[in-house]
Amino acid sequence: MSNKPQLMHQGKVRNVYLYNDQILLVASDRISAFDVILPNPIPEKGIVLTQMSRYWFDNLPKHIAHHVISYELPGSLHQPSWENRTTLCHQTTPLSIECIVRGYLAGSAWKAFQRHPRVQGYYLPDHLSESSQLPEPIFTPSTKAQEGHDLPLDESHAAEMVGEEIYQQVKQTSLEIYHWAHAHAKSQGILLADTKFEFGTTDDGKLLLIDEILTPDSSRFWPLDGYQTGKSQPSFDKQFVRDYLLSLSNWNQQPPGPELPLEIIQKTQEKYLEAYKRITNQKPHW
Repeated sequence: MSNKPQLMHQGKVRNVYLYNDQILLVASDRISAFDVILPNPIPEKGIVLTQMSRYWFDNLPKHIAHHVISYELPGSLHQPSWENRTTLCHQTTPLSIECIVRGYLAGSAWKAFQRHPRVQGYYLPDHLSESSQLPEPIFTPSTKAQEGHDLPLDESHAAEMVGEEIYQQVKQTSLEIYHWAHAHAKSQGILLADTKFEFGTTDDGKLLLIDEILTPDSSRFWPLDGYQTGKSQPSFDKQFVRDYLLSLSNWNQQPPGPELPLEIIQKTQEKYLEAYKRITNQKPHW
């Protein structure tokens, strides 16, 4: 057994290490937009993602199995740059689909609806407008692209990819978590418009909820006050970054990404911290 974490993968935000027979996730302050990692980090972003995920994992319904072992590391692994950013997890084989639940008509679902009142096989009332709450939340899986954008999957294709039994399990669990989290967020003045979950299987076949959950990076959070259908909503995420990048005429959304102005960095940091404070009803403790 090795006592030194071995870097397995560096994602857009997280570094993934193998530590003995476990996985160690370390969340950085990196930020990406349009699948490009930008040169400027957002201070404390990785801490917010880790601590918000921790809040949700700690409060999940007890019957939902997940990968988290601990947020506390052995003293030998302690290093200041990792403080409040680490999650020690069970090792799994991630499923090949993203598990997305949508409760409101936004993003790619709104674009699809404008072409036809249907989203990935779900027929929706044609009177709905942008940001409308759906009659019931819908499960809309997608591929997991190693490069480029994830692509929507219909139910039969997604079930073929992971197996019918596992597909039904992740669909049911994803919808259950969404209903629970939506109710909690709403009580805190936030609407959970949509969110993405990931699942993995252990060597003995157990299905676990993995990765981060219900953060501004994996979810669309809207302030409840001021919510109005028929238009896009302000959100607690990297909206300031996206809006700034879309205003640039000299960037083609290909690497390398442009430098971000200090004002955009600060506004984005404020949104992440505000999401944490409102969801958890706690002040940042780091």
